[in-house]
Amino acid sequence: MGGKRRFPVFIVLALACLILLGTPFRWEIMWRSDRGDVRRLKKWSSDLPLRFRSDGTFKILQVADMHYGAGKRTGCEGVPPSQLAGCSDLNTTQFLRRIISAEKPDLVVFSGDNIFGPSAPDAAQSLLQALAPAMEAGIPWAAILGNHDQESTMTRAEVMPFLSRLDYSVSQVNPPGPIDGFGNYNLEVRGAADSESANTSVLNLYLLDSGDREMFNGSLTYGWIKESQLRWLHDTSRHLQGSSTVGGAPGLVFFHIPIPEVRALRGKEIVGEFQQKVSCSSANSGVLRMLISMGDVKAVLTGHDHLNDFCGEISSVWFCYGGGFGYHGYGKAGWPRRARVIQAELRRGGGGSWLGVERLRTWKRLDDGALTSIDDQLLWEEARR
Repeated sequence: MGGKRRFPVFIVLALACLILLGTPFRWEIMWRSDRGDVRRLKKWSSDLPLRFRSDGTFKILQVADMHYGAGKRTGCEGVPPSQLAGCSDLNTTQFLRRIISAEKPDLVVFSGDNIFGPSAPDAAQSLLQALAPAMEAGIPWAAILGNHDQESTMTRAEVMPFLSRLDYSVSQVNPPGPIDGFGNYNLEVRGAADSESANTSVLNLYLLDSGDREMFNGSLTYGWIKESQLRWLHDTSRHLQGSSTVGGAPGLVFFHIPIPEVRALRGKEIVGEFQQKVSCSSANSGVLRMLISMGDVKAVLTGHDHLNDFCGEISSVWFCYGGGFGYHGYGKAGWPRRARVIQAELRRGGGGSWLGVERLRTWKRLDDGALTSIDDQLLWEEARR
């Protein structure tokens, strides 16, 4: 009873033989729900590293604010009265399947409020349903947390490990060392196979946990990105820029809650619609200042405010909303749900070889009959030497 548990000798020997022979094997992680049913986790992993296609493009689909609840039992908000009957989370699922099929992204980023806790009696079950289309398609996907993901049966500390263990997930919990939040990590996108940049990152993606709610100066406010996260972001950027062989790779940042400076874009030149007040933290932790000092970040992609879908430029950094995606989240009748697409394109070199990233573009897709594409815009283009 008090002795140490030991693995049977034959299991140890079998694993040793597999390792020595180089035979691939896969652990299967099992999860048991509160109802007792068992589901398999992480049977399929994504092919890594992420890399550009042979045509020199890399496409990211941003899915903001799914607010998934309990599937077909969860009704819709912000739709015309004629659409209320029979409208549910399954409309969100159908939209995600359609847009994945149409755009064929290389990576899907779920940028927070993936589920709506008060409507999700089983967080794991709701997450599995919400993310199912990406897993079914076999596409690498990454997720970060919003301010509602922890309101069901899992804490923030439990949700991120769960997400990281699902099929095709490239989500991570946190880097080594003390850091605030859950789900701070970076993803490197390497150049096209057989190109000069095949073994180096030419596009860097930074994903951050912007928190949920907390006290600031005696008042309850939305969360914000802390000093430890900014320090990690700065150090990671410096390391990646120092190791780049393509003259400095551009970066994109994803987090859920916008920063206070975005409020100043009202009345300014933007692409898209500014339809609601920016819901941000009362605290300003210096995110913009850090991004400017880093120099590599060209755009920040956020969610949280479902009726905002604009891109606006602040100090040479674009701040873009994804626009409300999910049907259980609040919306606006007659204003279709939408998703943002970001595409990076490589520069052609001599002899037709691919070099570093030449430009970043973005557009949105609407959940209408034609999946209409709107607001195609250039976010950044490398200066010609």
